[in-house]
Amino acid sequence: MIRVVHYINQFFANVGGEEMAHIPAEVREGMLGPGLALQQAFKDEAEIVATIVCGDSYFNENMDEAKKTIIEMVKKYEPDLFIAGPAFNAGRYGVACGAIAKAVKDELNIPVLTGMFEENPGAEMFKNDIYIVATKNSAAGMRDAVKKMAPLALKLAKGEKIGASIEEGYLPNGKRVNFFEKEIGAKRAVDMLLAKLNNKEFQTEFPMPDFDRVAPNPAIKDITKAKIALVTSGGIVPKGNPDHIESSSASKYGKYDIDGVMDLTEETYQTAHGGYDPVYANLDPDRVLPVDILREFEKEGKIGSLHRYYYATVGNGTAVKNAKAFAEKFSKELVADGVDAVILTST
Repeated sequence: MIRVVHYINQFFANVGGEEMAHIPAEVREGMLGPGLALQQAFKDEAEIVATIVCGDSYFNENMDEAKKTIIEMVKKYEPDLFIAGPAFNAGRYGVACGAIAKAVKDELNIPVLTGMFEENPGAEMFKNDIYIVATKNSAAGMRDAVKKMAPLALKLAKGEKIGASIEEGYLPNGKRVNFFEKEIGAKRAVDMLLAKLNNKEFQTEFPMPDFDRVAPNPAIKDITKAKIALVTSGGIVPKGNPDHIESSSASKYGKYDIDGVMDLTEETYQTAHGGYDPVYANLDPDRVLPVDILREFEKEGKIGSLHRYYYATVGNGTAVKNAKAFAEKFSKELVADGVDAVILTST
């Protein structure tokens, strides 16, 4: 029987949400959360002997200490396999899964596996070091993730040959190997060309990176007469987060009126962002959304005016598709309101 240790965050352990992201690592006997589905998929070939739970904030803010503690927990169970996640598109969770899986692989020399959405920052950081199964962007894709993770996990534990990423479902890791194809390259190339010319589906054997290129707008001729708007992915919202913008993987943005507001104070504004230490942003939200300095520029005539509305969301783990959709919507409002330029602030 293959022995498996599973790592999950506080959310999937049903400990709590963002308010419990500070909890340090703890170990529990047997399976928990997504481990139930993994165990079912393993059937009688593997057993999850322990589940390690750690808060996302705690791990990312105490990474060296957390890795050291978790490594000792894993050692105790002498597993044949270590699985983390899946993390889907949760940024801090993805980084934690990637970091601890790599640490277990390097220090304990046992097979490791995790899963996450291709846009998760953890995927870019660790895909060349460990196997990361490609998942959907939310936990709604759990069934699909387990379906791909379980068989690959068993293969890794048994030391079996791992096929290409397109066959096994993991993210491409930059490794190329020689193999014999049934058809010669010339025929495959012609087949792809004919399919393309006939508007039929085909799959390239060498996908190229898709870079989003945006042509810059012309420079503002006279900024002293320009209306400037503020937009932020740093999560600055009125106190209490009235629109309940998520701290990670945001599904919405907010539009807020700052007419007459000269300064963002601790009493009136805060950050909803869950991907950085909020202390300094909460003490002075102008550090992320510089309303105070733009009011000074406005008073001194360095800019024409500051637009009365600003737009805010959280960039932490937010899918590029969602971010584009947000911008396409509120940019039309900005144009309609006669805004000449936008200052986009991040973290």
